Amino acid sequence: MAKGPREEHFAVCAPGLEPHLHAEIRALKFANVECQVGGVRFDATTEDAWRANLELRTAVRVLKRVTRFTAKNEIELAAGIEEVDWSRFIHPDGTLRVDSRSKESALDHTLYIEQRTKDAVCDSLRARFSVRPTVSLDDPDLGIDVHLFRDRCTVSVDTSGDSLHKRGWRRFQGRAPLSETFGAACVLASGWDRRSPFVDPYCGSGTILVEAARIAGDMAPGVFRGRYGFERWPGHDAQGWSALKAAVKARGAVPKKLVLRGSDANREAIQGARENAEAAGVLDSIQFEVATAESIAWKKGWAAWLVTNPPWGERVGDERGADTTLKSLGDRLRVMAQGYRFGFLLGKKGLDRSLGLTIAAREAWLNGGVDCEFVSGEIGDTSR
Repeated sequence: MAKGPREEHFAVCAPGLEPHLHAEIRALKFANVECQVGGVRFDATTEDAWRANLELRTAVRVLKRVTRFTAKNEIELAAGIEEVDWSRFIHPDGTLRVDSRSKESALDHTLYIEQRTKDAVCDSLRARFSVRPTVSLDDPDLGIDVHLFRDRCTVSVDTSGDSLHKRGWRRFQGRAPLSETFGAACVLASGWDRRSPFVDPYCGSGTILVEAARIAGDMAPGVFRGRYGFERWPGHDAQGWSALKAAVKARGAVPKKLVLRGSDANREAIQGARENAEAAGVLDSIQFEVATAESIAWKKGWAAWLVTNPPWGERVGDERGADTTLKSLGDRLRVMAQGYRFGFLLGKKGLDRSLGLTIAAREAWLNGGVDCEFVSGEIGDTSR
C-alpha cells in the first residue's frame, strides 16, 4: 500500500472537545500533533488520513492542508488558489463546494471569498483541460475550506465528505437526538474504565450506549459509513483503502461480561434505540428497558458509571422542568447509588446545583450552537 509523504492535516471538532480529540489522535501515534482552537493539527500520510476518518470519534471532519499565502485582496486570493494543482483532488468535470471563514482580514465577506475561490479553481482546471467543474452544495466531489485570519489564507481539502458524526448506523432519530460525536465525548469525558457497569437512565435513541459499547470493544466508529471524500479524488488507491477498511472492521468486540444498560420512559425511543444498536452491531451487548429514571432500583455497592444526557431544552419544554427532573434524580442517587461515578451533559450553567452532587470536573462545550456543560464526579453521602 502506497503511504506517500506526511502532509499537514487538521481534524475539526465542536468547541470544547479539543482535549478529547487530541488524546484520540495521540493514541493513533500520528506525527507532530498539536491541540488548537477548533481541532487538532497533525502530520499524516495518505493511509494515516484514511485511519483518522475511520477511527476518530469526536472529530466531525479531517481536512488536508494544501497551501498558505497572504491574501489582502481578491487578486492575491485568486493567485494563491491558482497555484494549487487541483487535478490532484478533483476531475476537471467534477463538482465542488467551497466554505470559508474570515476574521480580522481585509477580505471579510465569506460568500465573496467562496465565489472567488470557486472561480479560481475552475479557471485553473479549464486552462489545462478545457473543462471546468460545477458547484454542488449537497453532494460535491470535493469540499474546499478557506480560512482567513489577519490576511493569512489557509486552504484545505475535505477528506471526509459528510460530517463524521454520521456513523452510518442510525435508523431512529427520536426527539432532539444527541449527535454521535457528543455521545462519544460524554463517554470519554466521564473517565469510564471500560470494565465497570455503564448505565444511561435517559437513553433516548441510545447514542451514548452505542458509543460506549463500541469504545469498550475497540470498534472503529467509521466502518459503516458510505463513501468518504477522498474516495472521489483522482488516483485514489481503492484496493489499498478496501484492505485497510476491512481489517479495521474485523477488529474488536464488546467484552462479553460488560454490563451496559439503558432505559427511557418513552417506549418508542427504546424501540428505536434497539434498532440503532442492532445496526451498530452491539444490540446483544446492551440491555434496554422502558422505565423512568425515578423507578430504577439502583444497586448499592455496584460501582457503576452513570452517564447520561438528561432532559433539558427542547426535550423537557422549560427550564423549571429540567430543574425538577434533576433534583428528583439527584435525591434518589444520593440515597441509593453511593460510590457510583457520574457524567451529565447539562444544557446550561447552574443546572448541576439541582442535582445536589459534588462536581469533580466540568467542561464547557458548544453543542449545535447551544452552550452546555459536561459535569462529572462520584456520588457521595446522602447529605446535601
